[in-house]
Amino acid sequence: MGGPGDPPEGTPEGVPGGGDDEYRSVVFDESFVRAARLQEFSARERIGEHTPAVRPRRSWGRLTPSRQAVILVALIAVAFAAAVYMGIRNPYQQPARPVAEPLRSSVVPLAPRDPVPGGRPAELFLHSPAAGYATGAEGITQPAVRRTENFTEAEVLGALDVVREYVVQSSLDRGVLSGGSARPVRTLLDPTQYAQFDRSLTRPADDGRYAATGWLTRFDPARVELTDEPVRVRGTLSVVERPAGTLEVTADHTFVYAVRPAGDHDPDAASLFTVHRETRFRLDSQDVRDHRLELAHSALQAGPQSCAADAAGYLRPLFAGESARGDRPDGTDPYRTGRLSVPVCGVLDPAAQPDATPPGR
Repeated sequence: MGGPGDPPEGTPEGVPGGGDDEYRSVVFDESFVRAARLQEFSARERIGEHTPAVRPRRSWGRLTPSRQAVILVALIAVAFAAAVYMGIRNPYQQPARPVAEPLRSSVVPLAPRDPVPGGRPAELFLHSPAAGYATGAEGITQPAVRRTENFTEAEVLGALDVVREYVVQSSLDRGVLSGGSARPVRTLLDPTQYAQFDRSLTRPADDGRYAATGWLTRFDPARVELTDEPVRVRGTLSVVERPAGTLEVTADHTFVYAVRPAGDHDPDAASLFTVHRETRFRLDSQDVRDHRLELAHSALQAGPQSCAADAAGYLRPLFAGESARGDRPDGTDPYRTGRLSVPVCGVLDPAAQPDATPPGR
């Protein structure tokens, strides 16, 4: 009787060692089995040429370059579509920024009672209260910078920088002053104030909300021309932190412009026009990072100009030799319902004007 591994009939005759010695050195490991490929031919194939009965599988490495490129593009397109979809469906969307409060502004003309002094710009400045003022942006000074409870020193400095830039663009840029593009001013505003700003420039109104001169200083180029004499400036910036986690920056400046009638090149036809503007700005941390601000309040006094002049769209200086004697603002009708609009006008102090007859004339 054979062993457990022998055939029932016993070991075949003529096979040495039971037939195992001849194949004892051959090892059919797993890699050998996987590499083996079974192929069976049909009867017709066995009669003729030995053609494979099955088509061998193609591997990825045998793909033509064109097909590889098509597959790669398809994978990229699918990945991009998935990214867009996940971005749209992202449940962690950033919260919407709060809408800035509308600007509240006031524009008060200062009417002179005596004729406006005229002369050469440099002499007028020399004999006016602005004789010691700095020129241009040099007159806008900044306070010492200190950190606050919720804002670092760098953030406070950034807030002051953007406010200073706004003051320069809105009150010293010659293009803006001459009624040109106001884009340099607009780009510094909180985007939620764009609509109010745009309407103020296209349809200005003296209603405390839509006066263009509440946002910036500008003159009608068809009527007013700036001389080449630099603008004289004096003023300061101050900053405090409010409980709402915002910085409030106040800009208080006096600007003095040398103007003359448009097209009049008489060197003695210039006169001085003074603008005192106080503005309050609000900025949070995001505003500082984005280099923008919210203009909350603007109060402006400007003269010499007539009380009856509409200064909502442009400031309207009185020129050399002109006066506002007998000038009265439009009457106020107490029977008119709706929003109260009371004309406000001030009297320009004679001390604010240059000497009537400066030396050298």
